[in-house]
Amino acid sequence: MEIGQKVKVCRLRDRVASDIVDKLGKVGTIADFKMTDGSGVGAVVKFDDRSETWFFGDELEPTG
Repeated sequence: MEIGQKVKVCRLRDRVASDIVDKLGKVGTIADFKMTDGSGVGAVVKFDDRSETWFFGDELEPTG
């Protein structure tokens, strides 16, 4: 994964707030990366509605 790459939210690992559940199946653009829990890296994804949140790498799949 690279910054600027389009990705689709394909699954969610944990129970999360409804606004994040609404992102399931949506396509966004990787804006940055974030250390998740000291053992992995997540991606900060920005969506067309200008919202952004981070996801674990295995929750995302590349589009196109």
